[in-house]
Amino acid sequence: MALSQSALSELQEVFRSGEGTDFIRECVRVAMQELIDAEATAAIGAGRYERTESRVTERNGSRPRLLTTHAGDIELAVPKLRAGSFFPSILSPRRRIDQALYAVVMEAYVHGVSTRNVDDLVTALGGTGISKSEVSRICAGLDEAVGAFRTRRLDHVEFPYVYLDATYLHVRTEHGMVVSKAV
Repeated sequence: MALSQSALSELQEVFRSGEGTDFIRECVRVAMQELIDAEATAAIGAGRYERTESRVTERNGSRPRLLTTHAGDIELAVPKLRAGSFFPSILSPRRRIDQALYAVVMEAYVHGVSTRNVDDLVTALGGTGISKSEVSRICAGLDEAVGAFRTRRLDHVEFPYVYLDATYLHVRTEHGMVVSKAV
């Protein structure tokens, strides 16, 4: 579906005025909320206020879920059910930030940024911040993955090359000259 020239001009003006991030945030919120509602409808077997024979359970309100994205914080409503439980597949349990910010937190940890300074980094990227305990929990998963990689077995295949690494130090020779040697 193509937009008319006037609609494009209006969108361009919204972005120029600085309200574009609010517009994008609202678009992301609406799209994600529609996906959550569609998945809940499929799980229940009927839409909201709909009575069908295939209905499994009924909706029982919703609970708020804050999700931090590049566009900013998004407040979503996850439907509750009278019988059973429902959690949308597009969200991850016990994770309040999206995958991109999750990767930023891990990257900052790898580069030695303290857990307290990661909060400032997430705030600068448009979020409301992140607690140091959540940073530690995210990075604990990273530590497990690195540990598994470091302790993996290497005897399943032959490796035709051996790579050596060296550091160069300044060494005094027998003749009193200082030269750079690989160690």
